[in-house]
Amino acid sequence: MERERSAAAWLAARLAAGPPLLLDGALGTELERRGVDCTLPLWSAHALLGAPDLVRAIHREYAAAGAEVLTANTFRTQRRTLRHAGLGPRAAELTTRAVSLAREAADAAARAGAPRRILVAGSVAPLEDCWHPERVPDDEALAREHAEHARHLAEAGADLLLVETMNTAREAAAAARAARATGLPTWVGFTCAPGARLLSGESLADALAALRPIAPQAVLVNCLAVADVPACLPVLAASGLPFGASPNLGPTRGAPDRAGSEGPDAGGEAAGGAGPACGAEASPERFAEAVAAWRAAGARILGGCCGTGPAHVRALARRLAA
Repeated sequence: MERERSAAAWLAARLAAGPPLLLDGALGTELERRGVDCTLPLWSAHALLGAPDLVRAIHREYAAAGAEVLTANTFRTQRRTLRHAGLGPRAAELTTRAVSLAREAADAAARAGAPRRILVAGSVAPLEDCWHPERVPDDEALAREHAEHARHLAEAGADLLLVETMNTAREAAAAARAARATGLPTWVGFTCAPGARLLSGESLADALAALRPIAPQAVLVNCLAVADVPACLPVLAASGLPFGASPNLGPTRGAPDRAGSEGPDAGGEAAGGAGPACGAEASPERFAEAVAAWRAAGARILGGCCGTGPAHVRALARRLAA
């Protein structure tokens, strides 16, 4: 409990002053890049079963690159997803394992003399498909299942809960409500189409208004193309909350297809990464140049999503330090 209070106070202070807080980059596409099976329905959760040491190693690389928040590999450890693979009863176990791997990496960085504090975020993803808002479950299922996942994350020792890649205001509000009920700091991220609109067609402004009574600590956009972020920044700023962005680098092998294909070639829904490719911005330096520029618009949280790796975070850290 003392650690949780300390983490919450540190986060509040960190978001209020100093350079933007640096998130890590992708985990699922980084695991794929290193040869891990990330097929559906488990996506990156496969690695919790077959390659936990690699998960820990990638977290450590992000910490060494300068990340201040390591996102635990819990994007697909909800009971609903695990049930599709016959692993539903292991939801709490695998969620705990994922948080522990990130915590071990953060602790190792501290022992090695990291010059900054590193927190662990528990990922809270859509219960169904990131790119298919029509598949969002009914309100009762949203409340029940997000509450269970948030509880597992809190009991596992996450410092904050990162509700991410939300495609409807309804599910974002349900997940945020469940996360806030744990007492942990809660951030809420949306994936958007061009024009600052959710994939459901709702405006980002309306989605943020729906969150106002829930009072998350921060709001973001994530897993959208770099080129689509600038239109979202003034909308995020108008919320009055600390805000940020962690864009992707366009389609990669195994990333979802926004056109709706979920076959093995498209890779299906699981972790984000679809959208227009970013061209030269895919290089770490060009990516960092684009993302670091958003601090001029007031962004307080910056990082990367699908397709980014430790090199992108390291380049961004250098830009922010400069």
